[in-house]
Amino acid sequence: MRKILVIASLLLSASAHALTADEAKAIAVGEGDSRIEALRAAVTKPDDKTTAFIQALSDDAVKVVAGKPLIVKDDKGIDPVSGAEVALPDTAEDVMNNNRMRGEIDTALAALRLLSPDEAVRRDALKTLQGDVDESKLPLLDKAFAQETAPDLKDRLGQLRAAALLGSTDKVKRLEAARLLAESAQQATQTLLIERLKIETEADVKAALESGLRKVEARLAWGDRLGALFSGISLGSILLLVALGLAITYGLMGVINMAHGELMMIGAYATYVVQGVFHKYFPGAFDWYLLASVPVAFMTSALVGAALERSVIRFLYGRPLETLLATWGISLMLMQLVRTIFGAQNVGVENPSWMSGGVQLMGNLSLPYNRLVIVGFSLFVLASVAFLIGKTRLGLFVRGVTQNRPIAACMGVNTARIDTYAFALGSGIAGLAGCALSQIGNVGPDLGQGYIVDSFMVVVLGGVGQLAGTVYAALGLGILNKFLEGWTGAVLAKIAVLVFIIVFIQKRPQGIFAMKGRSAEA
Repeated sequence: MRKILVIASLLLSASAHALTADEAKAIAVGEGDSRIEALRAAVTKPDDKTTAFIQALSDDAVKVVAGKPLIVKDDKGIDPVSGAEVALPDTAEDVMNNNRMRGEIDTALAALRLLSPDEAVRRDALKTLQGDVDESKLPLLDKAFAQETAPDLKDRLGQLRAAALLGSTDKVKRLEAARLLAESAQQATQTLLIERLKIETEADVKAALESGLRKVEARLAWGDRLGALFSGISLGSILLLVALGLAITYGLMGVINMAHGELMMIGAYATYVVQGVFHKYFPGAFDWYLLASVPVAFMTSALVGAALERSVIRFLYGRPLETLLATWGISLMLMQLVRTIFGAQNVGVENPSWMSGGVQLMGNLSLPYNRLVIVGFSLFVLASVAFLIGKTRLGLFVRGVTQNRPIAACMGVNTARIDTYAFALGSGIAGLAGCALSQIGNVGPDLGQGYIVDSFMVVVLGGVGQLAGTVYAALGLGILNKFLEGWTGAVLAKIAVLVFIIVFIQKRPQGIFAMKGRSAEA
């Protein structure tokens, strides 16, 4: 019986709040202020006909005949109240909406969409209404708040309701708004409280607003700190990917490879080519092109690296200056080759749909999916390289040749072949770094130039030949750089990091982790 009474009361309230002819006329006809007042009043008691009429106003699909508004659909007139079809004479006049009225109509539609059964529509409505609510919308906000089921949307509706109360003439309501807004972590709330403080006259309300503003600013500050930390980890993961290949070619083999950045660029262009293949031949599976790009980028860069080692670098082992000059020349040749094939302009590589968007942790802290995927991918590559070097036969041979080449040769190890395998492995890891970098920026012939110096700094700081040192150095430099950027700016932060590395290497030339064993003493 109680349920029947509740349903009956809802039906009665719905019928009582149905759009009337006078309300429709007041919204469509008259001066701007009176129309806006009628529109705001209609939004507080929404029904389907009201929503349809306001939507028609937004679409410029309303005409006036003898002072009566009609919705125009398929060149026919429809009464907004009864829904009956009405003759549409040639003398029908268009409803004129200036910019102010259009803004009010858009706000009204957004408010009405708060009651939509579609969660995506409600989210868009909240974004539209952010910072544009007043006390007149409180009944609608209360109704939307009562029926909202998504916890995050319910919290945002509560904050929106508090923002509407903040403009109330009632002192008690403004105090309640200040208390509610103090729990927010939104940048818009900080702006709202600052603006209200400028015009607030009541001392106790002003004190509550100031207290709430301090709490909001403290939460935003934590969001900024956590955002800088995540940005540092993200940058560190990219440096780790780039430097892992150098940790093998330079750290383990002693080859100063200035073309390492171009091997990374080749991996990025390989990803671009795979994207084009999927676009043309497998459009239905485009979201999975990145998974196919990973082995392609690795193999392409690894083959180029193996060719370089066999044709040039193998003749320069033990001659660091000649190796540096030769690989620098090779890097210029590879960049020009790419310009000839793909052009000098940057090319775009799209994110798969599952890497679009992000996780919203706080009002000013969002973790993009593409960055999260790159962090996870970096850890996966690190674990794979550590396993390969530490637990496999190839890794044993690489370590043996690194520590004592003559003895390894005496034990039957084909040192020339191991050199090629190791260089190809380091080059392939550079290709994986290029594949990852293609997901956060454009791909161009100069892609590798921005990372080669940083990657060498990571390897030297971590300790030559030490994978663990490479991890610590990459993450440490990434986090340090991002925190310094917040205080000094990007340029000064870069200089400060460089000075730190120079001072550190002066005090500890072997890096964070020194190489152990007889090779370290030689």
